[in-house]
Amino acid sequence: MGEYEYDSEYEEEHAGGREVAEPKTITIPMMREVLYSAVVCDALDAAGFPRQSPRVPLLPLTVDAVLVGRCKTTLWADITDVDPQPYVKELAAVDSCRPDDVFIAAAAGSTRSGVWGELLSTAAKNRGCAGAIVDGSVRDVRKMQEMGFAVFARGTCVYDSRDRQRVIDYDVPVEIDGVRFCPGDLVIADRDGVVVVPRQAEEDVVRRAWEKVHAENAVRDAIRGGMKAAEAFAKYGVL
Repeated sequence: MGEYEYDSEYEEEHAGGREVAEPKTITIPMMREVLYSAVVCDALDAAGFPRQSPRVPLLPLTVDAVLVGRCKTTLWADITDVDPQPYVKELAAVDSCRPDDVFIAAAAGSTRSGVWGELLSTAAKNRGCAGAIVDGSVRDVRKMQEMGFAVFARGTCVYDSRDRQRVIDYDVPVEIDGVRFCPGDLVIADRDGVVVVPRQAEEDVVRRAWEKVHAENAVRDAIRGGMKAAEAFAKYGVL
């Protein structure tokens, strides 16, 4: 998945006097150019999915951009004993990343160590991974900034994960703040937050989000042209 075909080559929207062509195919690179977390969250609301964004701070620590891709999930646990096989599953998960994956580290918000850093980012990027979302802490932020690799996390911690945290499973459904992330789900992250789109709703939600972006552009143009906000909402039904 990741591309959507429509019945007609395009549909013409008459928005604020302009014609806006809806593409026949919407690809992940196109989503990165046009969509953002808030409009996707609104589209999920409209489609009947009102709880698809964790209400916890997952901050963009390395780049100020929109991250879009497919969930590559890992489940983490805190440990207190010596790990007899350190890093085994996290390395296996990274090495099995595919282009446009987004590495999801479900670590229950733990700040016990920095579970993600420069070397894992380098390995993941080499596999085509688009970025990482860590419900926990990371380290090597300056190095990851220099790489331009998108990392969202609760914060930073200088401690190594060895004998402190480990991956106990990967490519399985995981949760962040009660929101379910499944392998292959579409995920969007930016400065406003992180939003995950269930597979069964993806085509509908992407279409709704795409249409709302262009509707918002029409509203913006109308307000800039002197229309009052209430009048614009009454006319376009978008806010």
